[in-house]
Amino acid sequence: MMKRAARQRLGRQNQRGATLIVGLIMLAVITLLVSSAFNMSTTNLKAVGNMQRRAEALAAANKAIEQVISSPFTGTPTADQINVDINNDGTNDYVVTIATPTCIAASRTTQAAGSGTASSLSLGLPAAVIFYNTVWDIDATVSDVAGSSAAVRVRQGVRVLLSETQYGTVCT
Repeated sequence: MMKRAARQRLGRQNQRGATLIVGLIMLAVITLLVSSAFNMSTTNLKAVGNMQRRAEALAAANKAIEQVISSPFTGTPTADQINVDINNDGTNDYVVTIATPTCIAASRTTQAAGSGTASSLSLGLPAAVIFYNTVWDIDATVSDVAGSSAAVRVRQGVRVLLSETQYGTVCT
């Protein structure tokens, strides 16, 4: 009888130690899972931040290109550097470097002088005026003012109607 009671106590002690070891293993596994989940979320956050900076840089390039296109850039095409405040907080976020716009193609077209109005015909203007449909290449490179590695290069083609004189000056 004594042996049976001693065996039961010994069995309980072994079970208590096994429970402790299983509990420690489970704690280690849970710690590894939490640690890996944290690392994955940090990596995903960095990826999303990089995509946002790239999208902002692309928007800055498009804004600068539109600014160049809306100016009379064909008069004297020159390189330019445009500061862009993308979030309208009063500080420049991106610097867009515009290379000198280049005339890459042109086609000759004629148009009636004064669009055929009676006043243009009575002034003795020629019956047709020569124009050129020109295609310009505008190359923009964006860099981040904050020093991150966000950089984008955008090339945009734009078509501009030039007079024969303007064409001879800038598209030779």
